[in-house]
Amino acid sequence: MPEKAKEIIMSLQQPAIFCNMVFDWPARHWDAKYLSEVLHGKRIRFRMGMKSMSTVPQFETTCSYVEATLEEFLTWNCDQSSISGPFRDYDHSKFWAYADYKYFVSLFEDKTDIFQDVKWSDFGFPGRNGQESTLWIGSLGAHTPCHLDSYGCNLVFQVQGRKRWHLFPPEDTPFLYPTRIPYEESSVFSKINVVNPDLKRFPQFQKAQRHMVTLSPGQVLFVPRHWWHYVESIDPVTVSINSWIELEEDHLARVEEAITRMLVCALKTAENPQNTRAWLNPTEVEETSHAVNCCYLNAAVSAFFDHCRTSKVVEIQALRTDGEHMKKEELNVYNHMEVGQTGSQNLTTGTGKPEAASPFGPDLLPVAQRSEEPPSERGGIFGSDGKDFVDKDGEHFGKLHCAKRQQIMNNSEKAIKEQIASNATTAPSQTFISTDDLLDCLVNPQVTRIVAQLLIQGRSL
Repeated sequence: MPEKAKEIIMSLQQPAIFCNMVFDWPARHWDAKYLSEVLHGKRIRFRMGMKSMSTVPQFETTCSYVEATLEEFLTWNCDQSSISGPFRDYDHSKFWAYADYKYFVSLFEDKTDIFQDVKWSDFGFPGRNGQESTLWIGSLGAHTPCHLDSYGCNLVFQVQGRKRWHLFPPEDTPFLYPTRIPYEESSVFSKINVVNPDLKRFPQFQKAQRHMVTLSPGQVLFVPRHWWHYVESIDPVTVSINSWIELEEDHLARVEEAITRMLVCALKTAENPQNTRAWLNPTEVEETSHAVNCCYLNAAVSAFFDHCRTSKVVEIQALRTDGEHMKKEELNVYNHMEVGQTGSQNLTTGTGKPEAASPFGPDLLPVAQRSEEPPSERGGIFGSDGKDFVDKDGEHFGKLHCAKRQQIMNNSEKAIKEQIASNATTAPSQTFISTDDLLDCLVNPQVTRIVAQLLIQGRSL
């Protein structure tokens, strides 16, 4: 059964719900009250947002934050408006609270036995448990803005309450107006509030293929690679556990993210050195200096080549220029991974094998596309009846490898800094990437032509 589940996960190219897979997990009983007892008195950070239907997304940079215990959260969530304590400035009728991205290794650092209560091994990933998982606890209305994850695919176990998921396929990316501001490694945000879109400003969004599902307790949602998603809590208290599953494509994606990080930090810091809060997501706690980002880029490149050497089945055809034409880089990993051109949106996971019989049945439900206007767009969850819509909701190297990223950085940072300090007295190593190397690529006439076209296109939409 686990092997079959993994086979399905690695071949699915659309979101799906696994049913009857976690009935024997101890974490099945992890409601907020139980967790408040387990964490007895531990303070965690809650993101506070407004219960409003603005057309502007509530990014984390615009939210406020509260340090509180789960017990204090539950008391506030009972609408006891006269309470004192950390939530006293937040009217429960106007605000929601979200303890999001809580890594088990930090949250339960002195209770590691609890990791075994989560058994992702049942999905074909031996040894994977709470140690590679993240906890999410929210009140009614708590949500994450629409975004895609640069790395991996996602398994989400709903423990308490229901969450409504709005999902869009990778090929809809141009219609979702992607942005890297606010910057968070591995998250590409949409400029659109997908539950209350401004269609005058973002008319192309009408072409997007919205898929919706309400995820109920005991269900596990599979989100394929690069599917956009907006997630909202539609019950008074919700608890979810997720794990991002690493994919072969992540090795190259980390290099792309490192380039993005370097560019965003350099340009935004130059624009306003004193106000990183306006563009840097609160989840990004590391330095944003050029030297640190250069180390990070080199670490990502080195890790990519290390993986290529150890796998022994990766074939790289270098990018070559011939006049104004550039041959496409071909990158085949284990004979099934294909990384297309930048403009291609064919980014879903797949084995490359002939299409097999449908895996769907009573225990695996597809998430269906919605053609009609979803209830949340007719007034949001605060104006709806909250019925269940079953028509089928590290430090990142991003959200995937907090420990792995630090390990790679530690292994390469010293050597890279020494090389920078040496002022090129010896020939640089083949994989060392300097600022000039990066600039040579970024200001290549072919690249600047594409950037110019994108800028003009963005202004004309």
